[in-house]
Amino acid sequence: MAAIERRSVCSGVTFCDLRDDRYKTVLMSINFFLPLNRKTVSSNAILPFLLKRGSKKYPDFTKLNEHLAELYGTVLDADVQRVGDMQVLSVSVSAIADRYALDGEKISAELSSLLCSICLDPPLQNGLFPETGFFQEKRQLEETLDAEFNNKVAYALHRCEKIMCADEPYGIGRLGSKKEISGLKRESLTSAWKNMIRCARVEIFVIGDCDPEPVFQKFSDAFRPLDRISSEPYQTMVKREAGKKKDVTERMDVAQSKLVIGFRTGCAEPEKGAAAVKLMNALYGGTPTSKLFRNVREKKGLCYYCAPAYNSVKGILEVQSGVDQKNLGRAEEEILLQLEEIRRGNFTEEEIADAKRYLFNLYHTFSDSPEAMESWYLAKAPYAPLRTPEEEADMVNSVTREEIIQAAQRMALDTVYRLTGNEVQN
Repeated sequence: MAAIERRSVCSGVTFCDLRDDRYKTVLMSINFFLPLNRKTVSSNAILPFLLKRGSKKYPDFTKLNEHLAELYGTVLDADVQRVGDMQVLSVSVSAIADRYALDGEKISAELSSLLCSICLDPPLQNGLFPETGFFQEKRQLEETLDAEFNNKVAYALHRCEKIMCADEPYGIGRLGSKKEISGLKRESLTSAWKNMIRCARVEIFVIGDCDPEPVFQKFSDAFRPLDRISSEPYQTMVKREAGKKKDVTERMDVAQSKLVIGFRTGCAEPEKGAAAVKLMNALYGGTPTSKLFRNVREKKGLCYYCAPAYNSVKGILEVQSGVDQKNLGRAEEEILLQLEEIRRGNFTEEEIADAKRYLFNLYHTFSDSPEAMESWYLAKAPYAPLRTPEEEADMVNSVTREEIIQAAQRMALDTVYRLTGNEVQN
């Protein structure tokens, strides 16, 4: 697959396009990168959802949905993510490719105009976002946080991250806290939106089957006249060492305990060593033939699931597991023992081959859809040049046994978090 092409629209705004006629659709998104900050995280988080509700040209759901229907059922969406220590506010549209439109209609150009209208020209009333939409989206964010709290797998992971990165921006949730959302005032959101437009780094993605040139011109015409100031740099704090181990146990009314163990890997993107950590992670627990799956889960039966996840932007690795309360201590010991086995080089060439094959297949699935490709490149946006999934697969495939061992030896235990039942077992 061809690499995505990047070019500047104006200061701090980059246009990224990947044209592929295998896709029957086109995906366009505007992504605003801002530093995670406790004072602004919640006011920023609500913005994409407020913007998604309409624009001056399409000021209510009825007119907006009528226009989306005219564009062959275009889907309009919004999201908030974290990429390292950056908060990413996104608004996107997805529609059929131009070649499927009737009478040679070029709907891709109209999609870009719609997206600019949504993000840059909201239907402010007396300088404020509409009151009804504000209260509805505020309530929706609170319900999202409630849902994340009720999902104990996600909750345990987020708690471990907050404890592990308490003195770093990454310790701030992507939406902020329920208290911060509850305290949002409509009067503060207009200035938050203006700050986003003027200061954020912007990554515009156009992925699918369309001619990028007229689309690029539409975005250029919309962004170049803006009164933009120096955009926020991409910055992520990467701690190389763990420091004093953090050990936290929380009790709730849960049937299945959760154990999350956080490590500092000493390596993050775009460093070359990140490829070795990715392969080590797969060998450690990412596949059905991995150390954690075969030993902790299958052979010893100490957990219901047990898998590590490497955040290559932040340089941290977290092992998540669901465990019976009585097995918490044994599961923790065995998880750490299996890492020690890799540090000692106690793994076979067949295990390495299985891990490489798994990652090779995983990377090549990203090209299956525009949405997957956007997700891939959005995480890579702070770095240049952007690597394709295929290039990443080649890098991982070239990792040696010695590099795997070195990656495991750099791993430093930082945090152990347990979420368990209220009843204390002896």
